[in-house]
Amino acid sequence: MSAENSASTTTAVLGLGAMGLPMATRLAGVFPVRAFDVFEERRTLAAQAGATPAVTPAEAAQGADVVVIAVRDQEQLESCLFGGGIVERGAAESLREGAVVVVTSTVGVDGVQAVAARLAAQGVRLVDAPVSGGAVRAGTGDLLIMVGADDAALADARTVLDRLASTLHIVGPRVGDGQIMKTVNQLLCGIHTAAAAESLALARALGIDLDRAVDVLGQGAAASFMLADRGPRMVQQYDVKEDGTGGPELRSRLDIIRKDMNIVVSLAKKAGVATSVAAAADQLYQLAISQGLAAEDDSALITLLSPRTAR
Repeated sequence: MSAENSASTTTAVLGLGAMGLPMATRLAGVFPVRAFDVFEERRTLAAQAGATPAVTPAEAAQGADVVVIAVRDQEQLESCLFGGGIVERGAAESLREGAVVVVTSTVGVDGVQAVAARLAAQGVRLVDAPVSGGAVRAGTGDLLIMVGADDAALADARTVLDRLASTLHIVGPRVGDGQIMKTVNQLLCGIHTAAAAESLALARALGIDLDRAVDVLGQGAAASFMLADRGPRMVQQYDVKEDGTGGPELRSRLDIIRKDMNIVVSLAKKAGVATSVAAAADQLYQLAISQGLAAEDDSALITLLSPRTAR
């Protein structure tokens, strides 16, 4: 699929959450895009961004050359493709032979390989392409995308991937290679987020201004992307009012990072590699979920360690 005819590449985006909507918006600037989400308000937002809304994944995928999937987990991935739950008609029923499905979600090696096998039976290829970078970078085409795919499938999805990524790494030729690399990536992201929460909770307990702490830490050897991104939002967690307003924008749910860390720990166990720090972070996220923070921005982890009422 050449760059010259990329504008005629019919593209579907399934899942219009924190990552899917900005990706659909980005793609709609170049390609004809049909977009699906179970929530009507998300489809409306996609329509306002230039995409054509679809009420089922099957409708979105009808005649599509490339189908981009941006969902939360394996269950939602299978539901979008094969139906089930609140999704009546999965995309697989209308996918044409030769179409390419691009899975941008973090679902683990076994999950993406199982889906690829089912799609292959009807002549549909899969590109394993988990992304990293967050919602803002998704909207500007500045994502890191880690790809596991054969050359033919990658070639047919390349113009779409290039529209979304500033950095695209071909990790390997197998479906699952992208998931492996993303799992390694998430090990660091999960640990760094937990470490940022612990360090800022300690700073607060010792009476250090948190804005100043974020600034100082960000200029030294302790700096990391997760500190720079989550740190200011952790500070904003203490601006939350009694009615729930005033806190940071929800950009990455805590149960998502916990899901990713569970994949990390499970894959490491299978590989026989000790990841004790990752396991500790995983348990911290699980504790936060047990305290009712699952649907909160993952910066809320700091409030588990330093409650808003404590000083």
